[in-house]
Amino acid sequence: MLSVLSYGRLVARAVIGGLSQTDSRDYSLVTASCGFGKDFRKGIRKKGMCYGDDACFIARHRSADVLGVADGVGGWRDYGVDPSQFSGTLMKTCERLVKEGRFVPSSPVGVLTTSYYELLQNKVPLLGSSTACIVILDRQSHRLHTANLGDSGFLVVREGEVVHRSDEQQHYFNTPFQLSIAPPGAEGAVLSDSPDAADSSTFDVQLGDIILTATDGLFDNMPDYMILQELKKLKNTNYESIQQTARSIAEQAHVLAYDPNYMSPFAQFACDNGLNVRGGKPDDITVLLSIVAEYTD
Repeated sequence: MLSVLSYGRLVARAVIGGLSQTDSRDYSLVTASCGFGKDFRKGIRKKGMCYGDDACFIARHRSADVLGVADGVGGWRDYGVDPSQFSGTLMKTCERLVKEGRFVPSSPVGVLTTSYYELLQNKVPLLGSSTACIVILDRQSHRLHTANLGDSGFLVVREGEVVHRSDEQQHYFNTPFQLSIAPPGAEGAVLSDSPDAADSSTFDVQLGDIILTATDGLFDNMPDYMILQELKKLKNTNYESIQQTARSIAEQAHVLAYDPNYMSPFAQFACDNGLNVRGGKPDDITVLLSIVAEYTD
């Protein structure tokens, strides 16, 4: 029989041993981007982190890595408004807030909200609408905090399987939740959602986890199993390998988007809603591919 003293020592060792197994290292995201505008085949490109009407950003702060994608609503073009201006300005504002440290890692909705209200208060009128997805990795807690409004989104892949993902938000078929700024007097006529309506989640990540953040141009054209097949080609965590895989995924989605005989996820969704649709969905495509790695300053 163990004495009280011996038992106490065993308990102490177990507690200390458990604590010593806690990973005290800071984590970071090694991220590469790739994309294609819908007009890419016409030779039309935009500068910076924009692909057609899509926009994105990658920002680092001492406390967190932050990513974002946004998809400008193309219908504004019928009214003489460039849809990329809204999505691009929204992402640039998010990026600036992160770099200035004006955010809380556990609140991606806060980043989205502050950025959106800055746009609303802009002295120069900015009209348009956009979906948005913000992903934040808290370095110390190893937690991934996300906010997704609309049909852009993200996947977390571990050992070849999707272990966490965003939920798509649609009002009805092909009409996603969106942030909007309408002309004065027309606010009620334009579909607009609050940043607070974004689907939020928190997930504990591990070293080696893969995070894919993208606009609907990817998810409408590539089902999970195709994305996972491409991710198998990712052999290490160096930037060049990640960039090559991101490009491979974006290129395949771009090719499938213009295949009239392909039953894409978008076509399947349309059929589920009573529409006779086949083929890919030509669209802007933005892919941010990240791997969780140990932080090195």
